[in-house]
Amino acid sequence: MKQRVSILDGNMFLVSDQRGNIEPSYDFPTGLFSFDTRFLSTWILSLDGQLLHALSIDDSLSYKSRFFTVPGEPTHYLDADVSVIRSRSIGGSFDEELTLLNHADQEKEFRLRLDIGCDFADLFEIKHRREKKGVTTPTVQERGLRLTYRRQGFHRETKVTSSAPVEVYPDGMTFRIRVAAHGEWTTRLHVDTVIYGARGEDIRATLPLGGSRSAAAIEAEQNALIERAPTLACDCQPLAGAYRRSLNDLAALRYESITLGVRLIAAGLPWFMTLFGRDSIFTALQILPFLPTLIQPTLLMLAGLQGGRVDDFRDEEPGKILHELRYGETAGFEEQPHSPYYGAADTTALFVILLDEYERWTGDSTLVRQLEHETRAALTWLDTYGDLLGTGYVWYLSRNPESGLPNQCWKDSPDAISYADGRLPPFPRATCELQGYAYDAKRRGARMARELWGDPAYADRLEREAAALKERFNRDFWIPEREYYALALDPQGRHVDALTSNIGHLLWSGIVDESRAPAVAAHLLGPRLFSGWGVRTLADDQGRYNPIGYHVGTVWPFDNSIIAWGLWKYGFRDEAGHICDTMLSASRYFNGRLPEVFAGYERGLTEYPVEYPTACSPQAWSAGTPLLLLRVMLGLEPQDGHLIIDPAVPPGMGRVELLDIPGRWGRVDALGRSRTPHGENHRH
Repeated sequence: MKQRVSILDGNMFLVSDQRGNIEPSYDFPTGLFSFDTRFLSTWILSLDGQLLHALSIDDSLSYKSRFFTVPGEPTHYLDADVSVIRSRSIGGSFDEELTLLNHADQEKEFRLRLDIGCDFADLFEIKHRREKKGVTTPTVQERGLRLTYRRQGFHRETKVTSSAPVEVYPDGMTFRIRVAAHGEWTTRLHVDTVIYGARGEDIRATLPLGGSRSAAAIEAEQNALIERAPTLACDCQPLAGAYRRSLNDLAALRYESITLGVRLIAAGLPWFMTLFGRDSIFTALQILPFLPTLIQPTLLMLAGLQGGRVDDFRDEEPGKILHELRYGETAGFEEQPHSPYYGAADTTALFVILLDEYERWTGDSTLVRQLEHETRAALTWLDTYGDLLGTGYVWYLSRNPESGLPNQCWKDSPDAISYADGRLPPFPRATCELQGYAYDAKRRGARMARELWGDPAYADRLEREAAALKERFNRDFWIPEREYYALALDPQGRHVDALTSNIGHLLWSGIVDESRAPAVAAHLLGPRLFSGWGVRTLADDQGRYNPIGYHVGTVWPFDNSIIAWGLWKYGFRDEAGHICDTMLSASRYFNGRLPEVFAGYERGLTEYPVEYPTACSPQAWSAGTPLLLLRVMLGLEPQDGHLIIDPAVPPGMGRVELLDIPGRWGRVDALGRSRTPHGENHRH
């Protein structure tokens, strides 16, 4: 597998190969990107006609990297008398410093060539291999090259300039240089990207951080955010490493929204560097105890873009919370419905859950009152547009059969929802976790109505509806002969009977009947679902099981963090701790950075977690996973204005101490120690 190196600042990012080069590709989004457009698709450096290969790469920081390169191929390397250091950084623009070192004992001449090109591809065009419809025009300038793309009113531009004299061509730059014996030569390349608005200005220019930023400024901003998080002191090195890496990645994934000008967290590099309703909400839930100040902008953005009409193309409905917001060409010309797109059946309930959880942690009752109208509209959606068949359940069926998403739950790939034998059920579908989210949303909505909106009658109604939903769900979704909940109901009310990780989300929501929780926990930690590294999305004896299938047998760190939280809520401390332990063990093989997803092979077979080839990394809800696992291990739970601490630290992890946990109670410390063989624990 060809490894890639990435740097990012918000939703501007660059992905190259291990040489530091960018080659034109529609197989994977390599290039320089900002707001869903590729601003560089070719960036290939050669010396005297030979490509360079890297002896070493330093990519320890998210916003800069260095490649120490020499001519030729690694398999034919001889002691080189010349090397080139490529030092690059990103921050509103892209900079690369080229330093050529002459190791010979005599003066030498070199020809350093940089091929430059840009297709201005939209991410969806790369993903679906679609041809461009506009025209790219190169303009040669003194020490610079300007590449311009136009399609009607859609106007994008890339400007490349050099600090050193250079021959400029429509397809690149050539440096003819003479370097003294044991001397060096340097030039600095600067790349500006321009997103033109209707008035001919860069629409990002009015944002507080819209211009170029130095590496020092980015580092200072990221460190300031990380310093606001609680301090972790622990005996477990994988936990310490994953915690620090997660904070770094979350800081790097923050970007400024063009729509409302607030700082948000992008979902994941490279495909999802934008606002995703589901990902943003789950990430917010994961990081809330650690970085609560990041949550309010997400809630305000989602509320501000809440559906207000019926729009079949965008799957929009009154009260519905969006799925995805895009800024690229295909969204602008309505070739894709993502401006924004509302094709998610879970985001609306999750929005209510997040708002309530946020207030319980922070005490910010002002925001709950401010968003009362939007929250009521979301709760109304659950019982109206969400209940397509009038059965009291949340169903989904896209209004847009051409470009809408067929599956509108978190497992949204086409084959993710199936019967145990592998058949795909017809639409509409009511997946089990949607009902759990709706149940939790109604209970939390009732609390906000009673305590913060002054509407006890509405609160009583929501509580009655939640109780009825729980009773109905446990009757209709439970498969008694198999002792687990069906993945979904089909339109005829029949069980979609695959055994999946979705049942773990039911524990988190609280909809599981207490008498059935032990069977659910046993399945989650049993050999069919549990790989040894984590809970698989689909059990290994099901018809569509594939350990390297996106949603049909892989292991998702975010999924496991929610499952661990659910197990903890039902009192399964050892089981919750075991998932925390195996996830953190897996993180060691990814240098502390859990990817979006990894393969579901049995641990005894591979002895290490196998990478999924196109997984996003970093990804927001995977970066949030170690934080939520830490919350679970320490048993942190807000209750009646206080913080309850009920640890579930797994054996062998030793001491886990979190200092200065922020919340409505001020800042407190929590200490947990490994559970003893008898299941006892120490706590403050």
